[in-house]
Amino acid sequence: MNPSLTLTFFRLGKIERGDALGYVVGQFLGGVAGVLVMRATLGMLVAHPAVRFAATAPGPGGPTTAFLGEFVISFLLMSVVLVASNSLRLARHTPLLCGALVATYITLEAPISGMSMNPARSFASALAAGQWTALWIYFTAPPLGMLAAAEAYVQLRGAHRVLCAKLNHHTARRCIFRCSFGALGEV
Repeated sequence: MNPSLTLTFFRLGKIERGDALGYVVGQFLGGVAGVLVMRATLGMLVAHPAVRFAATAPGPGGPTTAFLGEFVISFLLMSVVLVASNSLRLARHTPLLCGALVATYITLEAPISGMSMNPARSFASALAAGQWTALWIYFTAPPLGMLAAAEAYVQLRGAHRVLCAKLNHHTARRCIFRCSFGALGEV
C-alpha cells in the first residue's frame, strides 16, 4: 500500500527485509510514474496552481499541527488494518473499512495536513511540483504513527495476534508473507 505500512509490517516480522526494500522502491517509483502519467494525460491541468500535482503541504495551522494530524490519521488507519485484517470475521472487509476511513480523512483532515499518510505519494507530487515545503512531515509522521499503532496492538493483543501482512485472505492465491492466519482460527 505505502512505505509506512510496509515498514510497519517489516517491524512486525511479516515481511522479509529484501521484500520490504523492493516494495518501498516500487512504491516510490510507482508514485513518480503516476504523476508522470497524470502530467502526460492531463497536461497543464495537473500543474495548475490550484492543483500543483496534488503536492502535500501543511494547512493554516502550520507544520506542528500538520505533523500531529498525519500522526493521528496514520495511527488510526494502521489500527483499523491490524484489527480488521487479523480477524476471520472482518478480514475481507479490511479494504472497505480503510477506504471509508481514507474518504473521511480527505474530507475532514486534508485541510489540516494535506492528508498524505504516504511518503511515496508526497515525494512524487513534491518532485513534479518542485514544492518541498515541510516534506519532512510526510516522511516522519506517517511511519511513526503506524509504528506506534503496531506497538499498541502488540502490547494489547500480543505479537502472536499479528497474523499476516496480507489484507484479504478470502482468495485462492498463495500468501507470500510470514502468514499464520489459517492456523489460529477466529481471533
